[in-house]
Amino acid sequence: MTVPHLPPIGMLAELTHRCPLQCPYCSNPLALLKANRELDTRAWLDLFGQAADLGVLQVHLSGGEPTLRRDLEQLIAGLADRNVYTNLITAGVGIADGRIEALAEAGLDHLQLSFQGARAATTELIGHHRGSHEQKLETARRARAAGLPLTINAPIHRHNIAEVPELIELALSLGAERLEIANVQYGGWALANRDMLMPDRSAVDRQADIVEAASQRLKGIMNIDFVTPDYFAHYPKPCMGGWARDAFMVAPDGTVLPCHAAQTISSLRFERFGERSLSEIWTDSPSFNAFRGTDWMQEPCRGCDRREIDWGGCRCQAMAIAGDAAATDPACAKSPVHDRMAALIDEARHAAASPGGGNAFLYRRMGTAPKPV
Repeated sequence: MTVPHLPPIGMLAELTHRCPLQCPYCSNPLALLKANRELDTRAWLDLFGQAADLGVLQVHLSGGEPTLRRDLEQLIAGLADRNVYTNLITAGVGIADGRIEALAEAGLDHLQLSFQGARAATTELIGHHRGSHEQKLETARRARAAGLPLTINAPIHRHNIAEVPELIELALSLGAERLEIANVQYGGWALANRDMLMPDRSAVDRQADIVEAASQRLKGIMNIDFVTPDYFAHYPKPCMGGWARDAFMVAPDGTVLPCHAAQTISSLRFERFGERSLSEIWTDSPSFNAFRGTDWMQEPCRGCDRREIDWGGCRCQAMAIAGDAAATDPACAKSPVHDRMAALIDEARHAAASPGGGNAFLYRRMGTAPKPV
């Protein structure tokens, strides 16, 4: 199969790694980039212009915490000028009075707000930030008052999976059009906390039943997206819709990546915006072309009738668990190492049952390596 060069339609822009929260499930890399490594306003606007020229229709503005960028209004206005849809992904903490309204005035189209729990105690335990729950509630109220569509994002793990029914009711009470029940994916910092975060299978099954029932009950009222946990899956998900297929992400320093964790594949070299144009990177980068399409696939992926459904699953997960980025995603039942997923679930269960094992989080801190807190 010829490697396709379809134009991308989506982009995730990690504007900064700075964040007021210290979530143990953070998917950002172990080594965070400090503020002096971030692209400046002019570079981001240039990059966004090239993205629009390339065909990008929607940009997700994320981090870290993107509202820590003082130029966020200017960046949103630049994207609005190119008729690019903008979604702000925020923790909703520490946002100054009037800022949400200013972002809406600049042209922001949508706000996605994360909640670490349905209860204040859970939110503060996971985010390691006192008063964060009330601040999030206020951010949601301000967003709705400013006329912004609202998505509530709930990263789910062992310590809040029992709160899924309450999270559904919380999202309804805040007037959210969409709720994302996003089971934590174990990459970046989250991988260091896997044993502390992994739920047990019975809790995952209960959660799936609860979400399915709520989705039917709330049809036409609120959409619920259910991001299934890979470790409990029968088939893998198409990561980012397929490696460099129709979307990409950009790190705070301008490094252009096919997916959030791609830099964990050490055999690949990723280029920075400015070294080459965005179009050249998208079309010609050896790293982008490494796992595009299906020609790279080994068996059983190569002969599988799902190869253009899941596009081989997650290359980073294959690297982390199978030790080969070109291997079948271990989340797939057809993978020769699929049993490793069950073994890792069991390891996490035993770790949780050990004295003090349930809450020994490695909290995320700027400029520090993983170590117990």
